[in-house]
Amino acid sequence: AWVLRGDRGITYAKKIPENSVLTAGTWWPEGYTGEPLVSFSAEEARNLGLKLGDTVTVNALGRNITARIANFRQVEWESLAINFVMVFSPNAFAGAPHAWLATLTDPSATTQEEATVMRDVTRAFPAVTSVRVKDAISIANELVGQLAVAIRAAASVALIASILVLGGALAAGNRARVHDAVVLKTLGATRRTLIKAFSYEYVILGLATATFALLAGGLAAWYVVVRVMKLPASFQPEVAVSTLVLALVLTVGFGLAGTWRILGQKAAPILRNL
Repeated sequence: AWVLRGDRGITYAKKIPENSVLTAGTWWPEGYTGEPLVSFSAEEARNLGLKLGDTVTVNALGRNITARIANFRQVEWESLAINFVMVFSPNAFAGAPHAWLATLTDPSATTQEEATVMRDVTRAFPAVTSVRVKDAISIANELVGQLAVAIRAAASVALIASILVLGGALAAGNRARVHDAVVLKTLGATRRTLIKAFSYEYVILGLATATFALLAGGLAAWYVVVRVMKLPASFQPEVAVSTLVLALVLTVGFGLAGTWRILGQKAAPILRNL
Protein backbone atom coordinates (compact mmCIF):
# COMPACT_ATOMS: atom_id res chain seq x y z
CA ALA A 1 0.00 0.00 0.00
CA TRP A 2 2.90 2.38 0.67
CA VAL A 3 3.63 2.50 -3.09
CA LEU A 4 0.29 4.21 -3.72
CA ARG A 5 0.34 6.41 -0.61
CA GLY A 6 1.57 9.98 -1.19
CA ASP A 7 4.22 11.11 -3.66
CA ARG A 8 6.66 8.58 -5.05
CA GLY A 9 10.18 9.20 -6.28
CA ILE A 10 10.77 8.00 -9.85
CA THR A 11 13.77 7.92 -12.14
CA TYR A 12 14.91 6.81 -15.59
CA ALA A 13 17.91 4.76 -16.68
CA LYS A 14 19.51 3.58 -19.92
CA LYS A 15 20.91 0.43 -18.30
CA ILE A 16 19.74 -1.75 -15.45
CA PRO A 17 20.91 -0.36 -12.08
CA GLU A 18 23.92 -2.11 -10.61
CA ASN A 19 22.15 -3.14 -7.40
CA SER A 20 19.13 -4.65 -9.20
CA VAL A 21 18.46 -8.10 -10.65
CA LEU A 22 15.80 -8.79 -13.30
CA THR A 23 13.29 -11.45 -12.27
CA ALA A 24 11.06 -11.27 -15.36
CA GLY A 25 11.00 -9.51 -18.73
CA THR A 26 13.85 -7.76 -20.53
CA TRP A 27 15.52 -4.36 -20.26
CA TRP A 28 15.00 -1.84 -23.06
CA PRO A 29 17.81 -1.54 -25.61
CA GLU A 30 20.31 1.32 -25.79
CA GLY A 31 18.82 4.37 -27.49
CA TYR A 32 15.21 3.11 -27.17
CA THR A 33 12.65 5.57 -28.64
CA GLY A 34 9.38 3.61 -28.61
CA GLU A 35 6.45 3.87 -26.22
CA PRO A 36 7.37 4.68 -22.60
CA LEU A 37 8.41 1.59 -20.65
CA VAL A 38 8.82 1.07 -16.92
CA SER A 39 10.68 -1.41 -14.73
CA PHE A 40 8.74 -2.26 -11.54
CA SER A 41 9.93 -3.69 -8.23
CA ALA A 42 8.96 -7.38 -8.30
CA GLU A 43 7.60 -7.78 -4.76
CA GLU A 44 5.53 -4.59 -4.83
CA ALA A 45 4.22 -5.44 -8.31
CA ARG A 46 3.15 -8.89 -7.12
CA ASN A 47 1.33 -7.41 -4.11
CA LEU A 48 -0.43 -4.92 -6.40
CA GLY A 49 -1.46 -7.66 -8.83
CA LEU A 50 0.59 -6.30 -11.73
CA LYS A 51 1.99 -8.41 -14.55
CA LEU A 52 4.21 -7.89 -17.58
CA GLY A 53 2.47 -5.84 -20.26
CA ASP A 54 0.24 -3.91 -17.85
CA THR A 55 0.30 -0.11 -18.02
CA VAL A 56 1.08 2.27 -15.18
CA THR A 57 0.17 5.97 -15.21
CA VAL A 58 2.04 8.51 -13.09
CA ASN A 59 1.45 12.24 -12.81
CA ALA A 60 4.72 14.18 -12.99
CA LEU A 61 4.55 17.97 -12.76
CA GLY A 62 0.85 17.92 -13.72
CA ARG A 63 1.34 15.71 -16.77
CA ASN A 64 0.13 12.09 -16.96
CA ILE A 65 2.73 9.64 -18.25
CA THR A 66 1.51 6.14 -19.16
CA ALA A 67 4.16 3.44 -19.49
CA ARG A 68 4.01 -0.29 -20.14
CA ILE A 69 5.67 -2.67 -17.67
CA ALA A 70 8.66 -4.21 -19.48
CA ASN A 71 10.28 -6.11 -16.60
CA PHE A 72 10.39 -6.72 -12.88
CA ARG A 73 13.41 -6.17 -10.62
CA GLN A 74 14.39 -7.67 -7.30
CA VAL A 75 15.09 -4.73 -4.98
CA GLU A 76 16.82 -5.13 -1.60
CA TRP A 77 15.39 -2.17 0.30
CA GLU A 78 17.24 -3.08 3.50
CA SER A 79 20.57 -2.44 1.73
CA LEU A 80 19.88 1.33 2.10
CA ALA A 81 21.24 1.85 -1.42
CA ILE A 82 19.46 4.20 -3.85
CA ASN A 83 16.46 2.23 -5.10
CA PHE A 84 13.20 3.14 -6.83
CA VAL A 85 9.96 1.23 -7.19
CA MET A 86 9.67 2.44 -10.79
CA VAL A 87 12.51 3.01 -13.25
CA PHE A 88 11.36 4.42 -16.60
CA SER A 89 12.96 4.31 -20.01
CA PRO A 90 14.86 7.59 -20.76
CA ASN A 91 12.44 8.70 -23.50
CA ALA A 92 9.55 8.77 -20.99
CA PHE A 93 10.89 11.96 -19.38
CA ALA A 94 13.02 13.45 -22.16
CA GLY A 95 13.45 17.20 -21.51
CA ALA A 96 11.73 17.14 -18.09
CA PRO A 97 13.47 18.96 -15.20
CA HIS A 98 15.03 16.59 -12.71
CA ALA A 99 17.55 16.38 -9.88
CA TRP A 100 20.63 14.22 -9.42
CA LEU A 101 20.84 11.86 -6.45
CA ALA A 102 24.05 10.15 -5.34
CA THR A 103 25.65 8.48 -2.33
CA LEU A 104 29.18 8.84 -1.02
CA THR A 105 30.56 5.99 1.07
CA ASP A 106 33.90 5.56 2.83
CA PRO A 107 33.81 3.01 5.67
CA SER A 108 37.19 4.19 6.98
CA ALA A 109 36.25 7.89 7.19
CA THR A 110 36.11 9.53 10.61
CA THR A 111 33.35 11.84 11.81
CA GLN A 112 35.66 14.84 11.35
CA GLU A 113 36.47 13.83 7.77
CA GLU A 114 32.77 13.39 6.96
CA ALA A 115 32.01 16.85 8.36
CA THR A 116 34.82 18.32 6.25
CA VAL A 117 33.47 16.74 3.06
CA MET A 118 29.93 17.98 3.74
CA ARG A 119 31.21 21.50 4.46
CA ASP A 120 33.33 21.58 1.29
CA VAL A 121 30.46 20.29 -0.88
CA THR A 122 28.08 22.90 0.54
CA ARG A 123 30.58 25.70 -0.13
CA ALA A 124 31.27 24.57 -3.70
CA PHE A 125 27.64 23.73 -4.54
CA PRO A 126 25.21 25.77 -2.39
CA ALA A 127 22.17 24.16 -4.04
CA VAL A 128 23.22 20.64 -3.02
CA THR A 129 21.47 19.15 0.01
CA SER A 130 23.60 16.70 2.02
CA VAL A 131 22.14 14.17 4.45
CA ARG A 132 24.15 11.95 6.82
CA VAL A 133 22.53 8.54 6.48
CA LYS A 134 24.81 7.24 9.24
CA ASP A 135 22.75 9.15 11.83
CA ALA A 136 19.58 7.40 10.72
CA ILE A 137 21.37 4.04 10.76
CA SER A 138 22.65 4.68 14.29
CA ILE A 139 19.13 5.45 15.51
CA ALA A 140 17.82 2.32 13.78
CA ASN A 141 20.55 0.20 15.39
CA GLU A 142 19.66 1.60 18.80
CA LEU A 143 15.98 0.78 18.31
CA VAL A 144 16.83 -2.73 17.11
CA GLY A 145 19.04 -3.20 20.18
CA GLN A 146 16.20 -2.17 22.50
CA LEU A 147 13.85 -4.51 20.64
CA ALA A 148 16.33 -7.37 21.07
CA VAL A 149 16.49 -6.74 24.84
CA ALA A 150 12.68 -6.82 25.03
CA ILE A 151 12.56 -10.07 23.03
CA ARG A 152 15.18 -11.67 25.30
CA ALA A 153 13.24 -10.59 28.39
CA ALA A 154 10.03 -12.10 27.03
CA ALA A 155 11.88 -15.27 26.06
CA SER A 156 13.37 -15.51 29.57
CA VAL A 157 9.90 -15.33 31.12
CA ALA A 158 8.68 -18.05 28.76
CA LEU A 159 11.73 -20.20 29.58
CA ILE A 160 11.21 -19.86 33.34
CA ALA A 161 7.52 -20.70 32.95
CA SER A 162 8.36 -23.78 30.89
CA ILE A 163 10.85 -24.95 33.53
CA LEU A 164 8.18 -24.59 36.23
CA VAL A 165 5.69 -26.53 34.11
CA LEU A 166 8.26 -29.27 33.52
CA GLY A 167 9.02 -29.42 37.24
CA GLY A 168 5.30 -29.66 37.98
CA ALA A 169 4.91 -32.53 35.52
CA LEU A 170 7.74 -34.40 37.22
CA ALA A 171 6.33 -33.73 40.68
CA ALA A 172 2.88 -34.95 39.62
CA GLY A 173 4.31 -38.39 38.85
CA ASN A 174 6.24 -38.76 42.11
CA ARG A 175 3.50 -40.82 43.82
CA ALA A 176 3.48 -43.35 41.02
CA ARG A 177 7.29 -43.51 41.12
CA VAL A 178 7.22 -44.16 44.88
CA HIS A 179 4.99 -47.18 44.35
CA ASP A 180 7.12 -48.43 41.45
CA ALA A 181 10.35 -47.98 43.42
CA VAL A 182 9.02 -49.78 46.51
CA VAL A 183 7.66 -52.71 44.51
CA LEU A 184 10.85 -53.07 42.51
CA LYS A 185 13.02 -52.85 45.66
CA THR A 186 10.89 -55.54 47.25
CA LEU A 187 11.47 -57.74 44.20
CA GLY A 188 15.23 -57.27 44.54
CA ALA A 189 16.04 -54.20 42.42
CA THR A 190 19.05 -52.27 43.66
CA ARG A 191 19.23 -48.48 44.11
CA ARG A 192 21.59 -48.29 41.13
CA THR A 193 19.14 -50.15 38.90
CA LEU A 194 16.27 -47.88 39.91
CA ILE A 195 18.33 -44.72 39.31
CA LYS A 196 19.28 -46.00 35.87
CA ALA A 197 15.65 -46.80 35.01
CA PHE A 198 14.39 -43.41 36.18
CA SER A 199 17.26 -41.70 34.33
CA TYR A 200 16.14 -43.31 31.07
CA GLU A 201 12.63 -42.01 31.71
CA TYR A 202 13.87 -38.48 32.31
CA VAL A 203 16.13 -38.56 29.25
CA ILE A 204 13.20 -39.60 27.06
CA LEU A 205 11.04 -36.87 28.60
CA GLY A 206 13.79 -34.28 28.04
CA LEU A 207 14.32 -35.36 24.42
CA ALA A 208 10.60 -35.16 23.71
CA THR A 209 10.39 -31.71 25.30
CA ALA A 210 13.43 -30.39 23.44
CA THR A 211 12.31 -31.82 20.09
CA PHE A 212 8.88 -30.26 20.40
CA ALA A 213 10.42 -26.95 21.49
CA LEU A 214 12.80 -26.91 18.52
CA LEU A 215 10.09 -27.75 15.99
CA ALA A 216 7.43 -25.40 17.37
CA GLY A 217 9.89 -22.58 18.11
CA GLY A 218 11.65 -22.96 14.77
CA LEU A 219 8.41 -22.84 12.78
CA ALA A 220 7.11 -19.87 14.78
CA ALA A 221 10.40 -18.00 14.38
CA TRP A 222 10.50 -18.72 10.63
CA TYR A 223 6.95 -17.45 10.18
CA VAL A 224 7.61 -14.23 12.10
CA VAL A 225 10.94 -13.51 10.40
CA VAL A 226 9.99 -14.45 6.83
CA ARG A 227 6.25 -13.73 6.64
CA VAL A 228 5.86 -10.84 9.09
CA MET A 229 9.24 -9.07 9.11
CA LYS A 230 10.07 -9.96 5.47
CA LEU A 231 13.65 -10.89 6.34
CA PRO A 232 15.75 -13.95 5.44
CA ALA A 233 15.76 -16.69 8.07
CA SER A 234 18.70 -18.94 8.95
CA PHE A 235 18.90 -22.08 11.12
CA GLN A 236 21.52 -21.96 13.88
CA PRO A 237 22.54 -25.54 14.82
CA GLU A 238 24.61 -24.43 17.82
CA VAL A 239 21.50 -22.88 19.40
CA ALA A 240 19.49 -26.03 18.69
CA VAL A 241 22.16 -28.28 20.26
CA SER A 242 22.50 -26.04 23.33
CA THR A 243 18.71 -26.05 23.76
CA LEU A 244 18.66 -29.85 23.56
CA VAL A 245 21.50 -30.24 26.07
CA LEU A 246 19.96 -27.70 28.46
CA ALA A 247 16.59 -29.48 28.37
CA LEU A 248 18.23 -32.84 29.09
CA VAL A 249 20.33 -31.49 31.95
CA LEU A 250 17.38 -29.74 33.61
CA THR A 251 15.02 -32.69 33.17
CA VAL A 252 17.44 -35.33 34.38
CA GLY A 253 18.70 -33.08 37.19
CA PHE A 254 15.25 -32.20 38.53
CA GLY A 255 14.08 -35.76 38.09
CA LEU A 256 17.00 -37.36 39.93
CA ALA A 257 16.74 -34.79 42.71
CA GLY A 258 13.20 -35.93 43.38
CA THR A 259 14.02 -39.58 42.78
CA TRP A 260 16.73 -39.61 45.44
CA ARG A 261 14.11 -38.78 48.06
CA ILE A 262 11.77 -41.43 46.65
CA LEU A 263 14.40 -44.16 46.93
CA GLY A 264 14.76 -43.41 50.64
CA GLN A 265 11.12 -44.27 51.38
CA LYS A 266 10.54 -47.29 53.64
CA ALA A 267 8.78 -50.16 51.93
CA ALA A 268 6.37 -51.30 54.68
CA PRO A 269 4.13 -48.17 54.93
CA ILE A 270 3.88 -47.93 51.17
CA LEU A 271 3.02 -51.60 50.69
CA ARG A 272 0.24 -51.40 53.30
CA ASN A 273 -1.43 -48.62 51.32
CA LEU A 274 -1.25 -50.30 47.92
